[in-house]
Amino acid sequence: MLKVYLAGEIHSNWREEIIELCDKENLDIKFLSPVTDHESSDNCGVEILGEEEKNFWKDRKGANINSIRTKKSIKDSDVIIVKFGEKYKQWNAAFDAGYAAALNKSIIVIHNQDHQHALKEVDAAASAVATDQKQAVRILKYVLQGSLK
Repeated sequence: MLKVYLAGEIHSNWREEIIELCDKENLDIKFLSPVTDHESSDNCGVEILGEEEKNFWKDRKGANINSIRTKKSIKDSDVIIVKFGEKYKQWNAAFDAGYAAALNKSIIVIHNQDHQHALKEVDAAASAVATDQKQAVRILKYVLQGSLK
């Protein structure tokens, strides 16, 4: 079984698309991901540890708690897929890619051609750079089965 962490933007269904495509191919993969409910992710710190007057400290509490999950998931994974979407700057995704690279994890980056220049350093650390979820799934299939069919 391959463990794959799905890092990146949370404003589209790209994770579900990858999981469905892998299921159709009967790939033996366990998927891990961050909390994708934006409100829960943003508010976990103040919900658990108490309110903050300043947004900086609210965000800091949430980021620290979320980092526990992220670090564990990346450490436990064999492959990290990092998706950069079109609408938002995903600084967290770039951080996840850097953390995965520091741990010498295999990284597959997904982004469109418009982001090529901005993500050149992230791309350089990746094992593969795909333009869509289908290419990423074909890579996973090849890794698991050694087949291009």
